[in-house]
This record gives sequence, C-alpha cells and structure tokens, in this order.
Amino acid sequence: MGAAGAALGTDPSAKVTLVTSFQDAAYSPCGIPYVHGREISDFDKLFMATKQHYVDQGLDIRYETTATALDTGAKTVTLDTGEVLGYDSLVLATGFEYASLGVPGADNPSGLYYVKNIREAMEWDKVLDTARSAVVVEGGPLGTEMVTALAHRGIETHLVDSAAWAMSMATDPDIIKPVEDAWREMGVHLHYSTKLEAILRDSDGRLRGVATSDGEIAADLAVVATHKVANTALAKAAGIKLGMSGGIIVDAGMRTSAPDVFACGDVVEIPHGVSNVPIQGLSGSHAYAQGKVAGVRAAGGVRDYRPVYVPWGMVAGKSMLGGVSFSETLATALGIDYVAGVATGISRARYYPDVKPVTVKLLADPKSLRLIGAQLVGGEGIKERADFLAMCVRKGITVEDLATMENVYSPAIGALNEPIALAAQQTLANIAKARS
Repeated sequence: MGAAGAALGTDPSAKVTLVTSFQDAAYSPCGIPYVHGREISDFDKLFMATKQHYVDQGLDIRYETTATALDTGAKTVTLDTGEVLGYDSLVLATGFEYASLGVPGADNPSGLYYVKNIREAMEWDKVLDTARSAVVVEGGPLGTEMVTALAHRGIETHLVDSAAWAMSMATDPDIIKPVEDAWREMGVHLHYSTKLEAILRDSDGRLRGVATSDGEIAADLAVVATHKVANTALAKAAGIKLGMSGGIIVDAGMRTSAPDVFACGDVVEIPHGVSNVPIQGLSGSHAYAQGKVAGVRAAGGVRDYRPVYVPWGMVAGKSMLGGVSFSETLATALGIDYVAGVATGISRARYYPDVKPVTVKLLADPKSLRLIGAQLVGGEGIKERADFLAMCVRKGITVEDLATMENVYSPAIGALNEPIALAAQQTLANIAKARS
C-alpha cells in the first residue's frame, strides 16, 4: 500500500492495481498481539481506512486473489482467476512465510496459530477466551510480544526456544533479564535450550500439546513464531535473482534483476550499514519506507533507500526493550571487534513520581571509538533513545561524543544524568582499560 500511494503521488495519471490474497488491505498486523493482550480494545482500530477509501483514491485492489505466475519478458502477471494483467512497472511485495516447524504433527494446521492475517486473528481471539494453556514457539520479536499478550489474558503460557534466552538474535542475557523476571512473575514458563520435537494430537487430530527435548507440555494451542522466510516463490520462478539471506536482491532504488520489476518489504534483502551483510525480515517501518521508494521508482520518479542500522523496540513483560545494530552476542558471532559499556540511569528526576530505570549498553569500535551497536531496557524512553542511537551509528558518532553529550534536564521528563552518556563514559573506561 505504501508503494501504491507513492506511485499515485508521483504520477496521478498512473493506473495502479494491487493483488492480495487477503480479504483486506492496509491494516497493521504489528498491532495484533496487543489486541490479544487487551492493550488495544478491538481489531477495528488496526485498519487504516475503509475499502471505499481506496476506491475513491483510484486504486484497483483485487482482494482474495493470488498471483500464480510472472513473465518478465512479456511483462505479464497471471492470476488464479485466469486473468492476465500486463504491466509497465511491477512491485513485488509478497512478504514472508514463517519458517516450517519441520516436526511430526505440524502438517495439520489445527491448533497452530500463525499471527499474520487479521481475519484469522479475530477468530483466534475467540479461542483465547476459553484457552487454558498455550505454547509459543521461538522467542523472537513476535514470540516475545505474544508471550506477554497471552500472560495478560491469564493463559498459562510456555515459551519453547532452542536458544539460551529470548530475543537472542538482538539482545544479551543481561538486557533481557528484566523481561524474563517479569514473565516469571506473570506465571510464564520458560523452556530455553529446548528443541521442539513434535506436535501432539488426540485421536481426532485436536492439538493436546507439544513434545520437546525437555519433555511434553500440555497445551490447547501453539503460537508459531518461527523466524521470517522471504516469500520468493513467484520471483524465483520468474528467474529474479535472490541473495545469500534468501531475499530478493535489490539496488538502492529497489530494482530487482528483472527490467522494470521492483521489490520491497520482507521479501527483499538490504545491506547492513556497519557489516554490509545482507539482512531480511525487518520491521514494518522499514517495509513501508522501502515501499515508498519502490512506488516512486515504479512511477518514474527518483528516490533511494539506504543501508539499514535497524533500530527496534517493543513492550515485553513489564519493560520496554530496544536496540540498534548489534548485541555483544551477534557482534561476536560475526567476528566484529568491539568494546562494550553498560550503565543504568533513570528516566526522570529521582524525586519525581513514576521515575523508571533505564539501562543502556553501547558497543564501540575499539580503534575509531565509533558507536556500532546498542541495547536498552527500562520503563520508558526506550524508543526515542533507540532512534537517536541509530542515527548516531549512521553518522559515525563516537562514544567520546556521547560521553559529553548535552541532555535535557527537567524533573518530569529527564534526569540530570542521561543514561546514554553514563554508558558511553563506561565504554570509554573499558576501552582505556583494554588498551592498558
């Protein structure tokens, strides 16, 4: 939808057709866990506009329709209705699929909840009203949100993850610990370093639990939150080049290897600004920004997309959690040299009501002192700090700069000592120690 709007904005005379297998367009799937957790009152709030709004905009949206073939030579797309659409420019925004569970019993979808389609989410929300226990498979971003949501609903919740802690691809154990402590207080059972081995079913096929390397867990349903896999079937069949992450290779203008074919969102891979490693499966804000670039380019305009530094954040347990680029764990896995510093400050003046702790961990290049990564956990102010630190990484700001940064001091909104500055000062101290 971002691409469609950008195309019309670039060329109001363009004929823009969208094809989607879903019943709806332009809603926020990112909000689904928060409806399940009752932080958001109903699913209707996730829709951006009515279907008539898009008709009035001049968009031709083909709902519940699937593109089955793409011919980049003839410039045609074949639909499951039998219709063949010609195009001058094409944007592929085919998104992702969840990685297969790959265990016995998973071929039967009964009792397996894949959080994606809002209409299915509405039906699953009714199931949650009577569910007593649930298993969440993998503690990535969605899994982390769903663990919190299910616990808020009073459902006995089990997280099964082969990693040693939740959000292991983006956080370190010390940063995730406040979230895990809150989960345990909420009654969540954490099964780390545990492999899912089977989906267990009754004789009638109904899900009754899961088998793991640590034993069986009884459950009424399982939330499948496995990692995102780029949905490239259409592109691959058309001969469009894929990259090392499995996503479609695109340039700064979101062009693919096929003439006049662009791609955006979870189906593409984008280079990381520090490591230059292609990554796939980012956030909604990344997808939307890529869609804007693809739409402008598809309509003949000029707009580019830059390498990413991946600021992220979420609410988990009773904390806000966020980060930028690398954790210590990921940097070590990639062979990136770093020195880290961590400090805990406060979000407001110590005497102001509802003051919250804010822990910041920074990673810096030991030679240049440039910031290359960050993690944050606390009660408030995490999103804003993650955004700021992502820009610092992009612009090459050093921990020396951050150690002496100016900050707002106002009792209601900011403490005397900024937690970022405290973490930068500790990072410099650790660098000096390492050099000595």
